[in-house]
Amino acid sequence: MNTTVENTIAPDSYETSPLIKTALPGPLASEVLARDHAVTSPSLPRAYPLVPKRGRGSSVEDVDGNVFLDFNAGIAVNSTGHGHPKVVAAVQRQAAEILHYSASDFYLPIYSEMCAALRDVAPMSGPTRVFLSNSGAEAVEGALKLARYATKRPYVISFQGAFHGRTMGALTLTDSKAKYHTGFGPLLPAVLHAPYADPRRAATGDRDTATIEYLRNALFRYEVEPTEVAAIFAEPIQGEGGIIVPAPGWMEDLRELCDEFGILLVADEVQSGIGRTGKMWAIEHTEVEPDIVTSAKGLASGLPLGAIIAREEIMTAWGPGKHGSTYGGSPVPCAAGLATLEVIRSENLLENSTNLGNYLIEGLRKLRANQPDTVRDVRGVGLFVGVEFPDGQVANAVQNRCFEKGLLVLEAGENVIRMSPPLVLTADEAGTGLRIFSEAVAEIAAGI
Repeated sequence: MNTTVENTIAPDSYETSPLIKTALPGPLASEVLARDHAVTSPSLPRAYPLVPKRGRGSSVEDVDGNVFLDFNAGIAVNSTGHGHPKVVAAVQRQAAEILHYSASDFYLPIYSEMCAALRDVAPMSGPTRVFLSNSGAEAVEGALKLARYATKRPYVISFQGAFHGRTMGALTLTDSKAKYHTGFGPLLPAVLHAPYADPRRAATGDRDTATIEYLRNALFRYEVEPTEVAAIFAEPIQGEGGIIVPAPGWMEDLRELCDEFGILLVADEVQSGIGRTGKMWAIEHTEVEPDIVTSAKGLASGLPLGAIIAREEIMTAWGPGKHGSTYGGSPVPCAAGLATLEVIRSENLLENSTNLGNYLIEGLRKLRANQPDTVRDVRGVGLFVGVEFPDGQVANAVQNRCFEKGLLVLEAGENVIRMSPPLVLTADEAGTGLRIFSEAVAEIAAGI
């Protein structure tokens, strides 16, 4: 079955506004879906029948020529948008030189260059070192190994609502949905979970001490001595958990607790990092420096690249052979990563994320005021925004209606829609996305 289709729009006149030409899925998309259902793993949790063919900036065209405004960015991955010319050029240059050689056993110039670039933007003072992986889950797995090895302690703690990946160690840390664990036990031992920050506290500005109280008075009293805990893994803003922004002081209290007992603080910035919140790292919105940072998703604008950034004294605790990766930090993803960091800097994308994030959040809060029975909460920082609905059924209906109208958004948590558009989003595109989303909410609220 041949689904090859000629470009419906010439590259120099690429349509960037939402344009729905066919029923969804269209005829060519339906062919792809039929083939996909016959040969791929049913474990893939597809959200809706989007069949992308190509993208430019913040827009994606499907195989039938329908054009969508992308407020997903491949789940916060395409940080510089689709097909940024500087990223594409860097990939092409590197691919023409050498596609792959393993940095695990040999010395690739671009590997250490990428590590140095991350060292220069690390959210810690003092020397750091970097390990490159293929993905966020791999970065989390490596950070878990490193924390245990460096401290010689067995236990680690993560939070309810957390998502750290789907490999076994990362899956054990993940606690956002029970179904992610179902059927895979026993999971990794010596992993405990605590309540995360309360989003209502952030809205009121009240101090949120419940997490620290639970750790001190319950978990450290009944389950584990704090001197047995190697690390606490925390997303500075929970993504899959529903875009939960902790109240001011929450992360600082956590850092103080870690310092008291010699526990490493690991900031999982796989989704929230690389400019998504208007700063290079979400934890930079606090006064806290982590001991270890994990990164991926937006790091290479779509190519597989992850990273562990750690204080030098932690990273140098392990020696040759303790960790490695055949493909991690391969030349082509490193080229994309270096270009991505340069584009973020040269095109002022941190400022753009802040400004357009504020615009979206303000507009969505007006929508909430107009639809208080449907929109329960709006929260986020920069271009990392969540809209909470009464339940998952309503959230799913809004998500699907947005798709039908040419806007790509994605659910997070149980009843939240996540917006994580490319950092190159324009003001006009932000306005268009806000208009379509508001229309979709109004239609679902009216039962249309």
